[in-house]
Amino acid sequence: MRGAFSSCSSTFFLQNLMSEPLLLVVEDDQNLAALMEYNLNRAGYRCHIVGSAEAAMVELGRKSFALVLLDVMLPGMDGFELCRHIRNTHLYRDLPIIMVTAKGEEIDRILGFELGIDDYVVKPFSFRELNLRIRAILKRERRQSGKAQEVLGTGGLEVDLVRHCVTLDGQELVLTLMEFKLLVALLKRKGEAQSRETLLSDVWDIDKSISTRTIDTHITRIREKLGNYGALIKTVRGLGYRLEPQEDEQHAS
Repeated sequence: MRGAFSSCSSTFFLQNLMSEPLLLVVEDDQNLAALMEYNLNRAGYRCHIVGSAEAAMVELGRKSFALVLLDVMLPGMDGFELCRHIRNTHLYRDLPIIMVTAKGEEIDRILGFELGIDDYVVKPFSFRELNLRIRAILKRERRQSGKAQEVLGTGGLEVDLVRHCVTLDGQELVLTLMEFKLLVALLKRKGEAQSRETLLSDVWDIDKSISTRTIDTHITRIREKLGNYGALIKTVRGLGYRLEPQEDEQHAS
């Protein structure tokens, strides 16, 4: 399944222990790659530059990177395919990815987020903005890596945030990364109505120009995968969605 992962396999994300995070820059334009390396070095990052997805795959198996800056239009395998490879490879599937590309159409951004990227920057871009986006993602990763194991759920539905494990009455579910994040967002605010805009911008940091109706497609898929538990996700007319806790949980509270 494209962009999907088997949630209960243990997460293995190599943390970069160096004081200067090592970034993998996948960019076939040599002049731009050199300019990116210069500015990123000045901002306190170390960079390893490669010009193709195939070369990136080799380096991913050799080094521990803190983050990937990924162009889409590459010779041979494109950036979308490389992203899919990263997310489907157990060793580094949680590695943060920022797509840096001239492909700025909504469909391209949606595809990138569907495949599990963390952010999307359209060329030409400001290096100051790119640096801020990198810092925000690395800060989030450090914060999450320091958390103790946390489990969300209601009734027989459980989501392990550390292991990226989703189970339903003890049976493992396979969700796409976007479905997983959306389910987590709903469970974190059980009983509260959440707007589509909130789910897009606050939870996923997706560009607001992307249609909020994208959420509806994901909700439909999640409901189908949850079976009877799918009915817990209520549509709030004119606003968004709310996940209701099971009745026994409501009475207990």
